[in-house]
Amino acid sequence: MRILTALILIIFLYGCGGGGSVESDPEIDWYRPDVNTTWHWQLQGTINLDYNVELYDIDLFDTSEEIIETLHNQGKKVICYFSAGSYENWREDAYKFPKEAIGNDLDGWEGEKWLDIRNSTVREIMQERLDIAKNKGCDGVEPDNVDSYINNTGFGLTYEDQLEYNKFLAQEAHLRGLSIGLKNDLMQINDLVDYFDFALNEQCHEFNECEFLTPFIQKGKPVFNVEYAQIYVIDEQERAKLCQKARDENFRTLILPKDLDDSFRFECN
Repeated sequence: MRILTALILIIFLYGCGGGGSVESDPEIDWYRPDVNTTWHWQLQGTINLDYNVELYDIDLFDTSEEIIETLHNQGKKVICYFSAGSYENWREDAYKFPKEAIGNDLDGWEGEKWLDIRNSTVREIMQERLDIAKNKGCDGVEPDNVDSYINNTGFGLTYEDQLEYNKFLAQEAHLRGLSIGLKNDLMQINDLVDYFDFALNEQCHEFNECEFLTPFIQKGKPVFNVEYAQIYVIDEQERAKLCQKARDENFRTLILPKDLDDSFRFECN
């Protein structure tokens, strides 16, 4: 199967001149959220199934097939989260990562370390994770930590290393009929917007970075934005200002706890 996948990729790359996306293959299709898609993001705790939204973003490993089926029965799409750029020692496939591909700690995240995204075994594991997403019924995926090259990974990764890896993830997702979102990685958006179906961003308003995300809106692809700053939780006026900015930018912005445990939730309608 791995040889067949490689051959398909080679045909795709030569057929598209190495650019664009898999959309040119009429035999493959996947979910493409529109720019106004409403959403909920929860990675910890019992999933709250009661939000009147079109899309849920939930953890690939911790969410059962039954929960995904329930969401589908409610008419909702399901995006499944996994880390594509880091090793997490609690995941069920953690034993598969070679020691030489495990790098420095992620600041603030116990048990999590950066990965060498150039490593062939790392890439095979990511293909397996995409297979899990497909088999569990996910409509798409949200790979996290796909901006290794601007972090202290211990591997000296370059812009080109990251660009090639992120294109690899997008192409592999699309080959499985899965939608895929670009998580943060603001500096590569112009190079990657045609490969990804939506953007998921953390704190662009807080850090005055939202303008980097406009290429997705211009392509008719949604920007799912989350803000964590407490000022937006406790101050209604500041929250109203934030939501007005989000509406002006046509972003789908939520104010959530950083633990993403559904302990509170504000939505900019």
